[in-house]
Amino acid sequence: MADVFVSYSRSDKARVAPLVAAIEAMGWTVWWDPGICPGQEFDRQIAAELKIATAVLVVWTPNSVESRWVRGEAREGAKRGILVPVRFERAELPIDVRTLHTTDFDDWGEDPRSPQAQEVMRALDTLIARQRALQSATAISASGPSASAHGFARAAICVLPFANMSGDPEQEYFSDGITEDIITDLSKVSALAVTSRNSAFVFKGKHVDVLKVARELKVDHVLEDSVRKAGGRVRITAQLVNGSSNDHVWAERYDRDLNDIFALQDEISEAIVKVLKVTLLPAERQAIQQRGTENVEAYNLYLMARQLYVTGHEGDERRAEGIVRLCGRATEIDSDYARAWALLALGQVILRFLHGGKFDAGLAAAERALALDPTLAEAHAVKARVYSEDGRYDAAAAEIDAALRLDPDSYEVNRSAAYLRYRQHRPGDAARYFEKAMTLLDTDTNSGSMLICCYNAVGDLQALARVAKITLSRAETTLKQDPNNAAAIGYGANALAAQGDSQRFKEWMKRALLLDPDNIKSRYNFACALAARLKETEAALELLESVFENVSLGLLNHAKADPDLDSLRNDPKFTAMVKAADARLAAMAERS
Repeated sequence: MADVFVSYSRSDKARVAPLVAAIEAMGWTVWWDPGICPGQEFDRQIAAELKIATAVLVVWTPNSVESRWVRGEAREGAKRGILVPVRFERAELPIDVRTLHTTDFDDWGEDPRSPQAQEVMRALDTLIARQRALQSATAISASGPSASAHGFARAAICVLPFANMSGDPEQEYFSDGITEDIITDLSKVSALAVTSRNSAFVFKGKHVDVLKVARELKVDHVLEDSVRKAGGRVRITAQLVNGSSNDHVWAERYDRDLNDIFALQDEISEAIVKVLKVTLLPAERQAIQQRGTENVEAYNLYLMARQLYVTGHEGDERRAEGIVRLCGRATEIDSDYARAWALLALGQVILRFLHGGKFDAGLAAAERALALDPTLAEAHAVKARVYSEDGRYDAAAAEIDAALRLDPDSYEVNRSAAYLRYRQHRPGDAARYFEKAMTLLDTDTNSGSMLICCYNAVGDLQALARVAKITLSRAETTLKQDPNNAAAIGYGANALAAQGDSQRFKEWMKRALLLDPDNIKSRYNFACALAARLKETEAALELLESVFENVSLGLLNHAKADPDLDSLRNDPKFTAMVKAADARLAAMAERS
């Protein structure tokens, strides 16, 4: 059963996708775009899903108000008292639902933090919480009070990024890691509604007005924190603030040995739960206390590697090498650290298939992670990447399905799912997962760049323009903090090409290539932009010459499937490049 049934006109799919991604980022399941056959089977499945949905979100547009299916689904939702309507283009609503409050979404800007989006999320949360309360009451009446320790009237809380007070910017990985762990811990408590990492990290490094944050995110409480790590000691100052009155509900300062960091995180999470008068279920308490390792040094190394991954891009070989070194050392220290094994596997995949390294393909490390923790979604996602590179798409799809069941809100899982669909020539399906990835990590520009490719392939110019705007904005934000970030320059340049700004694209491209001249992935992406969006075939082929002379197996396979290069496939220069690259890689494989 899905939490939210989305009723919309399929011609509006591009504008609905970001809204669906925002809902899914809240941890709710959505039924909106089923891959089933038309006809009676389709009608039956719609009726079944509509009947059991917890909430019905109807997206009114000039297209959908003309659809008898959408109008019928809306009537059913209104009849059950679970309809949440939104509207674009001031569409004229059907007479029988005009009395219901409808949120206008024209100016929401695809931003989950916008007032419109937050209003809808609160409405959905109320309906979903009500349904869970009913389920809880049913369970209690059936099996006695012990079936549930509390109801599901959830308190909403935002955990702001821990301020790094160490005086060393290199310690950002640690303060960010602690923040993410606290968010993850509190998200395991069913009685709490916790703001996503993506929304919380928008306020990183900014002077914060707590009352404004609470209003924008529609939360009851805001947790402000700072961390200082130095000389084997860690000091954390935390305060919980009432989002309505600005009163301090709870505050504490912890000064501990770094080896106590895990117990300290547990104390903070449990103190918040206690002050909010929430009772932890036994399974929730156990889940909070599961860290994956008891070794602080291994944990510290993993956080450093994780930061390298989320702040970089896969075209940066040195970052991937750093991930492998850091996670390799972490697994030497604690050979049972499943998350470190999974991230090690991802680093090996990047080096092997994107950079032609002689590292293990990552499968052994992923298998080790799953032997330690069969529920680790990221390890399944890495296996899918390996199988996909080998052309074993059925096996890859099975691993992705398992990963999505285990953790549909994992950034790595959604990225892997998107790349698999893209490699299978399914850009429309890939777009859904890239959209979700963008909502999960506020610094992600790579997914935006890939979405430009997807929407260009399916001819959705409206969605392409939307994503290009977001990607360029994110790149510019990154460049304010790090003007020489070649990855951000590259992805921003591709967004400029998507907007048709040829002059600025070429200026940014030149700058990126000067900063990182050996980055094959960047050269490849620029060639794609020139070929698919600016229609400059000769310039694209010139860039691709150096790419194919050094291309790895993974990037070559990607190029063979990439619709951005479709306009070049019949060009003799292009076919000769691909043939020569195939021969070179085959000879290398024989020698090894």
